[in-house]
Amino acid sequence: MSKLGLRALGAAAGLTVALISGAQAEDKVVNVFNWSDYIDQSVLDDFTKETGIKVVYDVFDSNDILETKLLAGGTGYDVVVPSAEFLARQIQAGVFQKLDKSKLPNLVNVWPDVAERLAVYDPGNEYAVNYMWGTTGIGYNPDKIKAIDPNAPVDSWKILFDPETVAKFKSCGIYVLDAPEELIPAALNYLGKDPNSKDSADIEAAGELLKSIAPNIQKFNSSEYINALANGDICLAVGYSGDVLQARNRAAEAKNGVTVAYSVPKEGAKLFFDNMAIPADAPHPEEALAFINFILKPEEIAKSSNYVSYANGNLASQKFIDPAILNDKAIFPDAETMKHLYGISPYDPKSQRVLTRVWTSVKTGM
Repeated sequence: MSKLGLRALGAAAGLTVALISGAQAEDKVVNVFNWSDYIDQSVLDDFTKETGIKVVYDVFDSNDILETKLLAGGTGYDVVVPSAEFLARQIQAGVFQKLDKSKLPNLVNVWPDVAERLAVYDPGNEYAVNYMWGTTGIGYNPDKIKAIDPNAPVDSWKILFDPETVAKFKSCGIYVLDAPEELIPAALNYLGKDPNSKDSADIEAAGELLKSIAPNIQKFNSSEYINALANGDICLAVGYSGDVLQARNRAAEAKNGVTVAYSVPKEGAKLFFDNMAIPADAPHPEEALAFINFILKPEEIAKSSNYVSYANGNLASQKFIDPAILNDKAIFPDAETMKHLYGISPYDPKSQRVLTRVWTSVKTGM
């Protein structure tokens, strides 16, 4: 073979190696789809520094958005974070792959009590690992509430579900989660019914209660209430525990004179679990496992708990959590509060249709 031919062959071989190397470099990525305002950026930076894997990080603010993408398939995401009742339904639909636990040595750090509760939705904890957990309750501005009614029942769902009571606070602004799986059970619980009921008549009854107070609600949204509370734009919200406490922290950091508080209603509240799972068609499953294993490092997930004010499912992380966070009963409820917290099982297709129709009716007033 001539030298020219050898050079050409060498150049072609070099190009092939370059293409392969480029492809491998391109594969060093993990695409994550998580809730908004739900991680400390330094955790992502630490992961990339340690592993060389780039994180492409997108956010959502409702389980419905995530579920729609997952059921359609081809999301391109490697790690997603559904709430427990949605996780259970999605497992049944076959949208996730089982975790290769041999590649998750940091599972030893999991909190057994949390894993046991999650196993109700994911038997054997085969598909998911808890990321964060919390409650759905009442966020409020104590100063604005007291100015209107010094005896306002901030420790009760009455402040929202009693039409005469909630009407007092319409003028100072009320936001409510755009999440029927949160509000319908809360309304059922307030009515003395099973918050986990899938009976159409019960869901309709909860819808009627919500319709009666809907004219007082300024906005149904699952993320905007954080800044609205922090800025003093509203005085009352139904939200997730950590989100409300983030609002409290933002207000304190801004030194804007706004106070924010959170309460778990005495009638009871929903206990939720948000969990890391890998879609069945994830393009980078090995990187996904590496990401989940990294998040399970006690010192790393503690950073996010400190940042977002949510409890996590990692028992070993507690020694790294700020004592002010760890000892805050709004974040880590005490045993008595835990007795009044409830979980929700997945809605079957029939009850889901009723739930969606009722919720649409609540929001539109039709």
